[in-house]
Amino acid sequence: MATGSKKNTDILSDEIFDILCSMCKNKGKNTESEKFCVDCHDYFCRSCVQVHNKVPVLVGHKVLDKSQVKSRTSKGLPRAPTERCDRHSHNHIDMYCQNHDNVGCSTCMAVDHRLCKDTFYIPEFIQNNTYQVISRGLQTKLNEIAKTLAKQADIFKQDKQRLLKRKAELLADIRKFRQEINDKLDKLEKSSIEEMESKVKSLEDKIEDGHKQLQAYKSRVTSANDKLASKNTNQAEVFVYVKMAEDAANVANNYMKHAKMKSTVEDIEFLPDSTILTQLDQMKTLCTLTEKHTKKSVNLFHSKGNKSYNVKVESDNRICNITSVCCMEDGTIILGDGNNRKLIRLHSYNYTVTDFCDLPGFTHQVCMINNTQVAITVPSNKEVHFISLSGKMKTTNKIKTDFECYCFAYANNNLYISDFATLLYMYTLSGRKLKQYNYEKSEDNLFYDIHSIAVSQDATRIYVADFYKGLIVLDHNGHVITSFNGEQLKGASCCYLTEAGSVLVSGQNSNNVLQFTCDGELIGEVIKAKSGKQNITSVSCNQRMTKMCISRQGSDNIEVYDI
Repeated sequence: MATGSKKNTDILSDEIFDILCSMCKNKGKNTESEKFCVDCHDYFCRSCVQVHNKVPVLVGHKVLDKSQVKSRTSKGLPRAPTERCDRHSHNHIDMYCQNHDNVGCSTCMAVDHRLCKDTFYIPEFIQNNTYQVISRGLQTKLNEIAKTLAKQADIFKQDKQRLLKRKAELLADIRKFRQEINDKLDKLEKSSIEEMESKVKSLEDKIEDGHKQLQAYKSRVTSANDKLASKNTNQAEVFVYVKMAEDAANVANNYMKHAKMKSTVEDIEFLPDSTILTQLDQMKTLCTLTEKHTKKSVNLFHSKGNKSYNVKVESDNRICNITSVCCMEDGTIILGDGNNRKLIRLHSYNYTVTDFCDLPGFTHQVCMINNTQVAITVPSNKEVHFISLSGKMKTTNKIKTDFECYCFAYANNNLYISDFATLLYMYTLSGRKLKQYNYEKSEDNLFYDIHSIAVSQDATRIYVADFYKGLIVLDHNGHVITSFNGEQLKGASCCYLTEAGSVLVSGQNSNNVLQFTCDGELIGEVIKAKSGKQNITSVSCNQRMTKMCISRQGSDNIEVYDI
């Protein structure tokens, strides 16, 4: 260290009488100090100093009153800071590390800045460097930041209120849907009961018919039996009774043989529709809840100047053909160089080449998978290569396709790959084809010459830059939401989805960059065409670092814009 951390007890002046009591200040009170502890190097009011004096470990500290402090000789040094350290609350922030332009207490310096050469006791630093604290401009800046934070706090508050309101609406929707299900189940139950009643009634009628028939046979048998039992002396009459009795007996006997003395009721069995229970067993919820970003006004990016950086690898003999630019979250830039069959990594600040990875063929579109991995298409090999960014770049995996895969995007754990013409597919990370979004259905295909694709994180929007048909926006099923192919966009060569959800589209022939909303509405022109400049082939940006990067056809340079 340039100087020790010992505090000078003579660093006092008349200004001390404007200082507030530290203990009261910590409690949110503004009480003028009347005492000063030389050992604590802290200020106290009359009440708080009594508390100070009762603490056993502080007994014996030298406490001065106002008059004693005022009468002490000042050596002309500035007054020592009284602000307490957040990390070491028993210490004051009275040290300054010039190497890191950072302040802290003596413990902070010992822990975090022990290797730094230029650490100073703040009052001595200010005196020796004739340092003046100019706070007006900083206060203005802090006030502006405070206003911005307050606005953001209001936005959070509004978002929370909107979310709670939406929660109530969602609960109502769920209960409404449940009621709809209940209503349908009630109808099904009613229909089932009606069907059961109808079936029972039919069988009941059948029983009644059988019972009536039996009663008729029973009456006939009883009547014949009664007549035979009568003391009728008319032999001819008796003969008739006998024959009628024989007939009644035969008919009744035949009936009983047919009925076999069994129940005439058919058993009714309840067979539930198992598909209902199966579907319910497979369901975890009554609905699917997805996050949907609230539409907000999107401001047009404004470029505030740019610088050009050479990105050619020294060992390469060919001119670069940067077909794709990918800005990573940490500020590094990944480039696909088609001519030299390379993936290039640039430094996050000076944009020099820090690493590169050779690939087996011409490359086209590169896309970030996560913070440590990107993927790039190699059309001639019909492959997508996954490149690790941890340490030296290298291919860690690849998947094969049955077509020349040019355009590539990643979202929602799936890969979106297209050829250089009309076809767009969805794949798993393991390389299994899940869906084909377009097929040759007539002379008029949805796409004609796909140059680039992008997909929203939730996969609800698919953006296609078609060289001849402009920007096409699809939903997750591949249905067209909107398209743009006006005079301002000629030869759409790249589409890039920003963190805020807007879409940047470069026009190779119009030699510009346009900005669209997430639903494909034109916001405006971000980069205008410049005479003498090669055509723009790719665009990417990092909003966190307020940078936008473009590549141009047949150029060893990229351009980085402040936005």
